[in-house]
Amino acid sequence: MNRKKKINQTLQKRLKKQHAKLHPSNKPRYISKAERAKLAAEQEANPELGTRDSNPTEPFAKQ
Repeated sequence: MNRKKKINQTLQKRLKKQHAKLHPSNKPRYISKAERAKLAAEQEANPELGTRDSNPTEPFAKQ
């Protein structure tokens, strides 16, 4: 690989990372099937807890 191509590649990689930080994804965090089952079991065991407090997809719940 020639020198110019390698330099351009590294610079483009840095730019891509910078743009990714500026525009974070709006997708909710993935929760595995086992984790969902565990949360459901906890919720059944403690029905007095609200769904708002135990929702891991929304870390900063609006009150």
